[in-house]
Amino acid sequence: MKNAIAIVFVGLMVFISHLFTGIFYRRKIPDVLLLMAVGIILGPVLKLISPEDFGKVGPIFTTITLVIILFEGGLTLRFDTLKNAIRGTSALTTTNFFVTMCTVGLIGWLIFRLNPVAAFMLGAILGGTSSAVVIPMVQQLRIREETRTILVLESAISDVLCIVFALALLETFQVEDVKIALIAWRIVSSFVFAAVIGWIGAMAWSILLNRVRTIRNSLFTTPAFVFIIYGVTEMFGFSGAIAALAFGITLANIELFNFSFIKKHASKSPITLNEAERIFFSEIVFLLKTFFFIYIGLSIQFYNPWSLLLGLLLTIVIYIIRMPITKISIRKPLPTSDLTTISIMVPKGLAAAVLASLPLQQGIEGGEFIRDITYAVILFSIIFTSVLVPLVEKSSTVRGIYGLFLRKGFIFRKRKK
Repeated sequence: MKNAIAIVFVGLMVFISHLFTGIFYRRKIPDVLLLMAVGIILGPVLKLISPEDFGKVGPIFTTITLVIILFEGGLTLRFDTLKNAIRGTSALTTTNFFVTMCTVGLIGWLIFRLNPVAAFMLGAILGGTSSAVVIPMVQQLRIREETRTILVLESAISDVLCIVFALALLETFQVEDVKIALIAWRIVSSFVFAAVIGWIGAMAWSILLNRVRTIRNSLFTTPAFVFIIYGVTEMFGFSGAIAALAFGITLANIELFNFSFIKKHASKSPITLNEAERIFFSEIVFLLKTFFFIYIGLSIQFYNPWSLLLGLLLTIVIYIIRMPITKISIRKPLPTSDLTTISIMVPKGLAAAVLASLPLQQGIEGGEFIRDITYAVILFSIIFTSVLVPLVEKSSTVRGIYGLFLRKGFIFRKRKK
């Protein structure tokens, strides 16, 4: 009977997730917020399910989610897009990430009394914006296409920055004697060798794809191969996450790696994924996102109001510092309404949630605190964005508060010139 109920529950969650996506597009209420609400109701409120019920499956599910989102994220990073993005969004993306990382890191170190490395890891985890929330939301807003592109690219690139820096800081915990040079070499070597393994794996797989596609029901072979690359890289002591990311980026830009020696020794040229395979991977990410955000809702600890309060305060700090970041970073003359939209588009999401569980899995001191704080910030940041977006559109008072601050910055800049 319990198994039947569980299967019915899984089916209902998939249908509900599609319904929430429709609500997102009509009412601008992020589906991930609604999914977290489902988890909160089922877990902390009704106490029907708890994270402990998943046993060892929970950490494995987290790792699988990380591998898939890294791979799928890598598939979206075209070198030509990144080249164009550097001109338009590099200032906003890098400034927001590093200022947020340093601000949150200092708060975690000096106020929360975390280990300095753990504190700045928390900063790196919370340094980006959620593409799962930002991309669908900006598509519905009345803003310039240029502004929309800036926000979309920022969310995509900042995910990579969060992952790279959080994993780099996580690597330092495996070094017993804290020496800057040794730590730097450990991080760089781990990442470089992992990227090389991912690149070699992608090159080999891009050639094998010609034959794999002749096999029936072969769509899942590519993510299966990514899992193998991740596992093998981890067994060698390198970063499997970076290998998965490098695998995706290489496949997305495979035409740039079609070297002459490959043409000479391979009967087939390297190829990338087709449209059907890309749609299949986006569906996998959709399913993982559905159950992962419900899992986050289950994991939010309401019996520990202290972590919720600190998460709320951190969220307020993140939204406050976003205004001067926007003022400093955006050099092009954009309407005040667009600048205001940029200032409120800092929700946290899937990448932060996945990364937040890693310190606890690694047995790092303060890992549970980092997870709980991150989950709270994800919840409050999505709520803030969901509330501020319609308020900015409908309330002249809110627009005036943001506009006054942002306009002053640009008037000052003009006078300075």
